[in-house]
Amino acid sequence: MSEGSLFLMYHELQGPGLDISKRDPGYRHYIVRAGDFRDQLSWLKFNGFTAITVSEALSSTNAAGNAVVITFDDGVRSDLTVAAPLLKEFGFSATFYLTSGLLGRKGFLGSNDVRELAREGFEIGCHSRNHRSLDHLGEADLEEEIIQAKAELEAIIGVPVEHYACPGGSWSPLAVQVAKRAGFKSMATSRIGRNLRTTDRYRLARIPIFRGDNRDRFKSLCVGRGLFLRQSRAHVVRGLRMILGDSVYEKWWHSSLLRGCKQQ
Repeated sequence: MSEGSLFLMYHELQGPGLDISKRDPGYRHYIVRAGDFRDQLSWLKFNGFTAITVSEALSSTNAAGNAVVITFDDGVRSDLTVAAPLLKEFGFSATFYLTSGLLGRKGFLGSNDVRELAREGFEIGCHSRNHRSLDHLGEADLEEEIIQAKAELEAIIGVPVEHYACPGGSWSPLAVQVAKRAGFKSMATSRIGRNLRTTDRYRLARIPIFRGDNRDRFKSLCVGRGLFLRQSRAHVVRGLRMILGDSVYEKWWHSSLLRGCKQQ
């Protein structure tokens, strides 16, 4: 892994005439406008950056110092219809972490879509089966969210799925044990920062990109400025989650998903 590797975390892109997967107001800040995403890719290209997969970043022979890792979570339709064409336009690659249990639902990718992403050269990663927080799950539930999800995705694309992203950034030592047993080579969290050569590959950091991140803010994040503010924001979210409890968080997440499906 190159010194100070930058992993960018996206969720969903919004383009003309494209329905979003969830319509809950709390989810809105995760939805990046397609035009803003294109502008961000343009800035990266103009400033000599390349975009590579997680596998390439973890290989010291492939990861260049000016490379970023673009990742998408969940597996929504815009991964294929918006993100993939724009990434290809700029000659960039990416890793798409998919939630296997959501595939086929309205607003999400289907099995054929996943195969198409893989055929186009993008890396498929795993983002659990049911998007449950991992940090308080027992071993049996972790096996469903990690091992079973991996098997379901591999059955679709026919090749190993080697990288995992924790839902909501929730992480635990037991989850790591299960992930290693499943054969995953890395786990990405929502911890904000850069990944150094010494970074634990099963606790990789990523920088979330939000709606409203204009070119100046995006540039600052890519060159290492503005990370403290984003870290502070993440601490606030984690604090609220601790106060409310994981069950309330999961009820919100799943209810927003159902509301989004009903309104499409």
